[in-house]
Amino acid sequence: YIVNKKINDILVRQSSLRWEVPIKDLKENIVGESFFKIKRRSKYLIFSNNFGNLIIHLGMSGSLKILLGMEAPNKHDHIDIKFEDKSLLRFTDPRRFGSFHWTNKSTEHPLLMNLGPEPLGNHFSGEHLFNFSRGRKVPVKNFIMNSKTIAGIGNIYASESLFEAGIKPHKAAGKISLPKYENLANSIKRILQESINLGGTSLKDFVGGEGKPGFYKPYLAVYGREGKKCKNCVTILKNI
Repeated sequence: YIVNKKINDILVRQSSLRWEVPIKDLKENIVGESFFKIKRRSKYLIFSNNFGNLIIHLGMSGSLKILLGMEAPNKHDHIDIKFEDKSLLRFTDPRRFGSFHWTNKSTEHPLLMNLGPEPLGNHFSGEHLFNFSRGRKVPVKNFIMNSKTIAGIGNIYASESLFEAGIKPHKAAGKISLPKYENLANSIKRILQESINLGGTSLKDFVGGEGKPGFYKPYLAVYGREGKKCKNCVTILKNI
């Protein structure tokens, strides 16, 4: 929708997001240019042009929507990237935990350095988790939520994957066996793919690229279900 479209302007209504929006850098480097490639790394979207990369993190409640023409902005519509054909890319973020960054073509942004493998990629496996965890005393849940271990596993999917794999979240990462980590890697892949197929998990204000909520919430086994019956054994769930 937006690749190779010339950008006429960027309008920033609210620059105080998780980090201050670099308005000057963005105006100097993307206005009059076009993005020739868009990709994702971990939880970051990377929009590339001839000068460098616009990096966007959606935070907990951020979303990007393509509009075919100008529409009056709502309260939480913070940034518009306007294209020559009058369409625009609008960034909306009620909680303002999202962020915009600019990095020059020859520079790797610190946020993208030292990221672990993608959980649905070929380089992620139980063997990777086992080898990377040796000697680690940190709880396994914290371990897999660290982006240096795996790129992009958040609280919801860490909780769900550990439960499915039968691993206590507070157990030391270095004390878990290779077979257990192989089960965990399989659970992570299965749960993530299923959630993607259903558009993600909408708890409050999350919407996908088409402005629709995700439909994975009814399939959650433990996250947000404290005090309810376990779906496997009907025991009442507790936070640990």
